[in-house]
Amino acid sequence: MGSISEGSEYAEHVTEGDLRLLAAVTGSTPVPEALPRLLVDPRVFEAIFGSEAAASREAVLASPFLAFAVAVHRTVADLANVGYVTERSQARQRVPVFDAPDLRDFLGSAARRLFLTELLTSFTRVASGRYRVSVGGQTRTRRFSELDPVHLAGLLDAAPEESRPGIYRRLGDVSLFLSGVFPDYVAARAFGPVSAARLLRAAHVPAPERERLAATPDIELLEHLGARWYRSALALAPVRTSRLAVVAEVADRFRQARRVLNHVADRYLMGPDTPWFAAPGR
Repeated sequence: MGSISEGSEYAEHVTEGDLRLLAAVTGSTPVPEALPRLLVDPRVFEAIFGSEAAASREAVLASPFLAFAVAVHRTVADLANVGYVTERSQARQRVPVFDAPDLRDFLGSAARRLFLTELLTSFTRVASGRYRVSVGGQTRTRRFSELDPVHLAGLLDAAPEESRPGIYRRLGDVSLFLSGVFPDYVAARAFGPVSAARLLRAAHVPAPERERLAATPDIELLEHLGARWYRSALALAPVRTSRLAVVAEVADRFRQARRVLNHVADRYLMGPDTPWFAAPGR
């Protein structure tokens, strides 16, 4: 993904308000090929995440996509000269993890940076609803939410074959989003043996592995399932696109993607002054 094509990808998402903000802050016209450079401009970061912006949040015109793109690109700079990052391994506990070089390598790909930005943006509005499924000869109504992997996986029972790649992809997305942005919630929520068993069956995990995986911490379970669901989406997709190629890379480097999101969320997206997401379950 070269700078021009990278800029074109970002240009598909930015709003007119984003363009006006970028022009006002930098004094230059935000043409597509200039967007990658503007995303790392310190003035743009200050306009969205600086102390003055936090004090007058309503005045900031940046869309969630632009804010997340700037946060992801800022993380590249954050990790440039550090040997470790802190990770939320359990609820409200942080431990140093010495894998900063791997995270830098992950973020070295423009396609993977865009993937994380689009992922975060996609969860600013969460889909939910009802669907019908036949159980024991009777039709029943079930609910689903994109932030509930157990109920979302239930869609696989009712969805036609052609819809399953999209469901598997979204299951991978929610696994990465929850474990990356809300690891405290995942650690405290505990899927429990019944829910874990449902998730493992939905992911077609071989029976001999289920007992072992069901006993792992929920974040590790989501790592395994998320990567597996991404690979299922790839295997069932009728056409292999460049976007799906990035999904394959993230499936292979799921833990690195999760830890990058940990950093982005902890540093820029959580807290009373940066209310980009409501906590799951609210």
